[in-house]
Amino acid sequence: MSMGQAAVIGAGSWGTALAKLLSEKGHAVRIWSYEASVAEQIRERRVNEIYLPGIEVPASVEVFTEHADALEGAEIVIAVVPSHAFREVMQAAAPLVPRDAIMVSATKGIEVDTLNRPSEILAKLSPDQAPPAVLSGPTFAREVAEGDPTAIAVASRDSDVARQAQHFLNTERFRVYTNEDVLGVELAGALKNVIALAAGIADGLGYRSNSRAALITRGLAEITRLGLAMGARASTFAGLAGLGDLVLTCSSDLSRNRTVGVRLGRGETLEEILASMRMVAEGVRTTKAARQLARAYNVEMPIVEEVHHILFEGKSPKRATADLMLRSPKPELWGGTDAT
Repeated sequence: MSMGQAAVIGAGSWGTALAKLLSEKGHAVRIWSYEASVAEQIRERRVNEIYLPGIEVPASVEVFTEHADALEGAEIVIAVVPSHAFREVMQAAAPLVPRDAIMVSATKGIEVDTLNRPSEILAKLSPDQAPPAVLSGPTFAREVAEGDPTAIAVASRDSDVARQAQHFLNTERFRVYTNEDVLGVELAGALKNVIALAAGIADGLGYRSNSRAALITRGLAEITRLGLAMGARASTFAGLAGLGDLVLTCSSDLSRNRTVGVRLGRGETLEEILASMRMVAEGVRTTKAARQLARAYNVEMPIVEEVHHILFEGKSPKRATADLMLRSPKPELWGGTDAT
């Protein structure tokens, strides 16, 4: 594929990292920033000190605060917007997307009011475009920006769209695999943040490796069970968007969701934690959506339930841990039929 024109909608840490990656591959890149101060900083200093400090943004990356300027001539449009703002931002952008451009969501979340996934929102806003793709996997923005090798999945109902996105993004340090399971890739990317909150809470309580490994394993069982009930493929949850991203987010200090959990486990309130953060921890809102989906599909998700109790109902992390551990004993079964 010849080098093309890419538009990145969102100048947070992940949007900035993707813009850098695309530019270094040789694409012409335009990035849209909601915050004028961020756009000015990147233009003048070639760094996004608020969201990705210390990382040089290539001089070839152009930055705009108007959608029309960022989207002009785009062949691929990558939306990297927090889930709570996704609909509003993309509603403004959608009419300006070139007709032949492919659209990719790199947002990991679920809209709480509607339970829509980002790809569903894109499809509704841009019915005349090709079906959108979704991008998800074990990819901390800083490590991608610094060139650490990793792998990621891109999924679309249209295999040509997935392959186009793959060719646009694949590099010697960023290996992209295609997938047809849009639902599974999006659910895995969103729900792993809830399990990461739980893993962080356990760390904050002083629990160690055994506890984290058990939470990751049983958290994966919960995510898979819901995914299968909704029509996703089991194999997706064992892949990059599932197990890969789950292990990463539950285990690293770079994880915002795990960090929120650690602070909750140490006794801080959710209000105190969120007030001190500039960047979004998607798992907080996703916990509400995950609980609604579990109830709608009659799927048992006890880890999600206990995280919800801690976040929104004032339950103590120690009490939540005890209630999880003292549930009635069960066999360990997989394939979407077990109860955690």
